[in-house]
Amino acid sequence: MANTESAIPLHAALSSRQVAWVLFALSMGGFAIGTSEFVIMGLISEMARDLGVTEPQVGHVISAYALGVVVGAPLLAIFGARRRRRSLLLGFMGFYAVGNLACALAPEYQTLMLARFIAGLPHGAYFGVAALVAAHISPPEQRGTAVGRVMLGLSVALLVGNPLATWLGQVMGWRHAFALVSLIALATMAMTAWRLPAGMGAPRTDALRELRDFNRAPVWLTLGVGAIGFAGMFAVFSYLTPTLLQVTGVGEGFIPFALMAFGIGSILGTLAGGWLFDRFGFRAAAIVLVWSMLILLLFPLAAQSAWTVLPLVLAVATMGALGPVLQSHLMDVARDAQTLAAASHHAAFNAANALGPWLGGMAITAGYGWTSTGYVGAATAIGGLLVYALARRDLRGRDAAAEAAAG
Repeated sequence: MANTESAIPLHAALSSRQVAWVLFALSMGGFAIGTSEFVIMGLISEMARDLGVTEPQVGHVISAYALGVVVGAPLLAIFGARRRRRSLLLGFMGFYAVGNLACALAPEYQTLMLARFIAGLPHGAYFGVAALVAAHISPPEQRGTAVGRVMLGLSVALLVGNPLATWLGQVMGWRHAFALVSLIALATMAMTAWRLPAGMGAPRTDALRELRDFNRAPVWLTLGVGAIGFAGMFAVFSYLTPTLLQVTGVGEGFIPFALMAFGIGSILGTLAGGWLFDRFGFRAAAIVLVWSMLILLLFPLAAQSAWTVLPLVLAVATMGALGPVLQSHLMDVARDAQTLAAASHHAAFNAANALGPWLGGMAITAGYGWTSTGYVGAATAIGGLLVYALARRDLRGRDAAAEAAAG
């Protein structure tokens, strides 16, 4: 059985102001990661020209980062199973600063691919541990909201960090955008060391027990909902810049405004996701996926005009509501695999980040046009709904079996 460092719940030991500062420190890490993860989408054309490759090839750099997240999340989560969460957060963010500096210094395309893979390794593990800390310091009925506030850093990065990094990359070169991320990551380390209490009173689990509890259908099906259902957002967002330039017909100066619209939508979606989970539980995932399917089907039409594309870009970003829903649900079904499951949620998120650009790139290369990413995304939302249906069926079966055993 897992032991604990403290029997006193931190939500009872910390003041509301202390909790707010901890959540802010954790969300700063999300801001650094979000700025790095999505900056390529705004600089895809500049990077293609500088590196002498095509825009779909730059899309493979996005996939390399996502693959790093998928690989690093479970490995680093197992590594950190018996280590203090404060130390893990500081170590992961330091790793992230070094990885992004390597991206800034990469001399050519192949080296950049490797550097992005390395930079992605601590991404999922950081978010997984941060989400667990946020839930641990918050009352049980506010877990979804607390997790949403941590993930809000990603959304604010889309609104502020990503447009800023895109502007910096357009003016001074794309390498400066990754150097900026390294500085943000170092600032995050300083804030975390200052505000996060030592000895979080968090459960510390044996790695073998964590693996055993992780390898269960409720966990894997929840991860499957994210890996497939999230892909549509990335299919559209990864090729948003060339779509705006070549289909909508706007200039490069319009791109930061589109990214800001995406950031606003992401903030709204993240806040809505936490609220939805606190009220509807896992059923909130179906609500978000149906909404996603409808919005993605409208994207190809909306992309024809600058007046309609901005509201649709904002709406596509609200798909991020799925993140807090799935992250919070995993805490309910993961038993003692909390760290591994929480980190793997972000591995699933980035599996979607790899799947979406890959499927979207295939559709574009096949000659279906830049706006075909909307239809690709709608198909993945439907796929996510099918996996959700399987997950609900599995949960109902387990509940029925438990009631029969109790009776």
